[in-house]
Amino acid sequence: MEVSWEQSVTDSINTIYLLFSAYLVFVMQLGFAMLCAGSVRAKNAMNIMLTNVVDAVVGSISYYLFGFAFAFGDGSNSNPFIGTSFFALKDIPSSSYDYSFFLYQWAFAIAVAGITSGSIAERTQFSAYLVFSFFLSGFVYPVVAHWVWSSNGWLSPSSSGLLFGSGAIDFAGSGVVHLVGAIAGLWGAYIEGPRVGRFDAFGKPVPMRGHNATLVVLGTFLLWFGWFGFNPGSFDKILVAYPNTTDQGNWTAIGRTAVTTTLAGSTAGIVTLFGRRLLVGHWDALDVCNGVLGGFVAITSGCSVVEPWAAIVCGFFAAFVLIGFNILALKLNFDDPLEATQLHGGCGAWGLIFTGLFAKEEFVIQVYNSGESGVVRPYGLFMGGGWGLIGAQVIELLVILSWVSVTMGPLFFGLHKLNVLRIPIEDEVAGLDISSHGGYAYAGHPAEDNHPRFYADYKRMQDNN
Repeated sequence: MEVSWEQSVTDSINTIYLLFSAYLVFVMQLGFAMLCAGSVRAKNAMNIMLTNVVDAVVGSISYYLFGFAFAFGDGSNSNPFIGTSFFALKDIPSSSYDYSFFLYQWAFAIAVAGITSGSIAERTQFSAYLVFSFFLSGFVYPVVAHWVWSSNGWLSPSSSGLLFGSGAIDFAGSGVVHLVGAIAGLWGAYIEGPRVGRFDAFGKPVPMRGHNATLVVLGTFLLWFGWFGFNPGSFDKILVAYPNTTDQGNWTAIGRTAVTTTLAGSTAGIVTLFGRRLLVGHWDALDVCNGVLGGFVAITSGCSVVEPWAAIVCGFFAAFVLIGFNILALKLNFDDPLEATQLHGGCGAWGLIFTGLFAKEEFVIQVYNSGESGVVRPYGLFMGGGWGLIGAQVIELLVILSWVSVTMGPLFFGLHKLNVLRIPIEDEVAGLDISSHGGYAYAGHPAEDNHPRFYADYKRMQDNN
């Protein structure tokens, strides 16, 4: 059947929108790289930048071969737990998906491994990054994505059998992306243990500040820019008109989503600025940057289904969640150089709960039923929508925690037992750049007389010991 020119134009505009969103999300990899590089010590800058590149290239291959199929594979053998078709993009494009959709979802997949890399920075063998990145991007994350985002998933708000009559609303991935990456990082950092010198003999924390605040701020703004593809782009299509209206469609919801994203991040940044000022006695740019990102992580779940005022509430509490988890981490001698576990895990979990409390009925129907009249479904508890949605949100939180723990926990433990997870202490003290990557990231890296400047010097010192 020949497609009308109107439909062709509509499809073309929707494809352009999705591809542009994919490009924005991919820019977040640059943001992650800059944020990570600035947050570690100078002697490990090259290592952390290389791991960000590895997350992208290894994740690309694993997601192409297996990940997309596990996440979105449908067909006669489809099931609520895992996809079973489209391996290596076989039969793509299909009636359901095309190449632009794959590219967009790939950009999400490689972001997950980047979160985990930050948690285990400055002390991990490079080979371990290759293993966990492939496994996380190709299997662990895609299974969760299938549960929530595939039309066949058992948690999906778009499936034929809605959990509690609602399904879990995780629009752009506070749980699917951020919580998954954070729990993986939690297990990696816990099994590895703290960096050398992070805590003294009495268990008190010793500051190990990142070496470059400029890179941290640059990375934060790049991530902010990319989040406009992450959240609004998750609509997939922009030209979808809502019935019984003359001027509303996905284009209005996309604009609202961009606004809620901005407000949540900004509010969290302001609250973190003053909150940390009261705790430490000075204004800290790095804390504000993490606060902004915490607000973005939290709003990612409900960005499309809440009012702008609710986004401010989300960001306000996200800041306290982040500050509280950072204090708890220090109390437990837990070392995460980028606060990735606390930020993406704590704020991601809060984002899921927040959506179950503040989702607006009208917006839920617009997003998941294209604004159809006569549709009734649960929405936010505080908005009068009953317990169905908040129940599904809690279930999503718990199953993600369980699934990632039973998959990534044993993987990191196995790598630890094989002695391929953590680098030797002497290499860690010297720095991963000089011990593993041939030299420092900066030509003018300051070195004392007893520290090598080049890899050959480092090897010569090792041989003489």
